[in-house]
Amino acid sequence: MTEEEQFAAEFEAQRAYLHAIAFRVLGSHADADDAVQEAWLRLARAGGGIDDLRGWLTTVTGRICLDLLRRRKVRGEQPLELDVGLAGEGDPEQDVLLADSVGLALYVVMDALTPAERVAFVLHDVFEVPFDGIAAILGRSTPAAKMLASRARGRLRLGPPAADAHAAARDVIDAFLTAVGEGDVGRLLAVLAPDVELRGQGPQGTVLVHGAQKVAAQAASFSTPGAQAHPALLDGVPGVLITVNGRPVTVLAFTVVDGAVTAIRGLTDPARLARIVPSWVA
Repeated sequence: MTEEEQFAAEFEAQRAYLHAIAFRVLGSHADADDAVQEAWLRLARAGGGIDDLRGWLTTVTGRICLDLLRRRKVRGEQPLELDVGLAGEGDPEQDVLLADSVGLALYVVMDALTPAERVAFVLHDVFEVPFDGIAAILGRSTPAAKMLASRARGRLRLGPPAADAHAAARDVIDAFLTAVGEGDVGRLLAVLAPDVELRGQGPQGTVLVHGAQKVAAQAASFSTPGAQAHPALLDGVPGVLITVNGRPVTVLAFTVVDGAVTAIRGLTDPARLARIVPSWVA
């Protein structure tokens, strides 16, 4: 193996780790790929002679992510979105797009953090990078880095701000989820419109159910031990991400009219959701 090949192999051994850092900071696989590629270019320019390659690459990747976040703020982008398409089978006119993008409520909180808070929180709380290393990335003192992570942690504990536009729908969705958790068909019927439609897309194909009685019976079987519901916005429509023991398993979008659920669109594909939902969401 040539010296150049050895150099590239050492970087490749760190690629998954660097991508994990960038993904959790940036919330996008595409942006994470760009950040890792930039880290490789900087490493190539630096040449050899780096004693702690993993530490050096962590610092460089952290700084690249910090710069990307700062540019996002300047451009006013809303980068923290997940692409989750749901198309029904059969007549294209009957196909339903679940969402062009899924913005988890926790994403809203993360996006409200300053770039420095976000980098400090992810590197320390997720990857256990020491605060002196984080301070070097941020160009701050170690106590300042600790304060940034603490402030971010506090904001995340508070959860997302209430969305007044969806407050009424959220109450109905909460009632639906409570009834599902208890397997209470009667309470489900109370929040479902008579002609409600449930359309779900999973690994085995599309499931389509019409009518309150049938939808209630189907929904009552959704309850799973260890399940937790996370509020979500799906293309502007209120919904939930369901995780089981921290693993994303289902995303549901609800249409609520006059206090009743008139439509539910779902994606149930754990493998697909695991690829697009950052681990810190759960």
